[in-house]
Amino acid sequence: MSELRDRPAGTIRITATDYAVETVIWPKLARLLRQYPEIKVEIIIDYGLTDIVTERFDAGVRIGEQVAKDMIAARIGPDIRWAVVGAPSYFEGRSEPTRPQELVEHNCINLRLPTRGGLYAWEFEKDGREVRVHVEGQLAFNGTFQMLNAALAGFGLAYIPEDVTRPHLTKGRLKRVLEDWCPSYSGYHLYYPSRRQPTPAFTLFVEALRYRERT
Repeated sequence: MSELRDRPAGTIRITATDYAVETVIWPKLARLLRQYPEIKVEIIIDYGLTDIVTERFDAGVRIGEQVAKDMIAARIGPDIRWAVVGAPSYFEGRSEPTRPQELVEHNCINLRLPTRGGLYAWEFEKDGREVRVHVEGQLAFNGTFQMLNAALAGFGLAYIPEDVTRPHLTKGRLKRVLEDWCPSYSGYHLYYPSRRQPTPAFTLFVEALRYRERT
């Protein structure tokens, strides 16, 4: 009984984007859950900047620049770079954009963000100059992989994380444009209130997700 009582247990609720879950969280979490079956994890997919305290989440996941200053943050992934991509069929009969402003002439696949009042304005940077473009198109989604699939099907240009595009770029299923305008951002961070008293299960959870650079 003593051994069972000392084993980490309990439920951990977090909110994160589908991309963060698929590429960063789940590969590490699967190993933890096999080792500690008494730990339960509930993951809510959300692209909004959810108030984790009000919504009673134990933690949230955001890109480093989006983490509030009053939160404790643990880096869980490498830097992220975005890519503008489209299928070769999309570019047939169309000129490729060479500047972000030319995206307004293209059919772009939008991302709906509930906490930004509408559609995400695509953000670019080059030589210290920042540009935000409100694009238009036939489709809008609130998930990364739906935008990827629409781009692969030739429905327009998508602005999505570089690493999910790489296999398709290598095989010629996607073509990249505006590469020199696409910035990198500090990777995903797990964040939680500084006044939170971490349980043994939550401490294990954080350490299992913590990003460690390869040497």
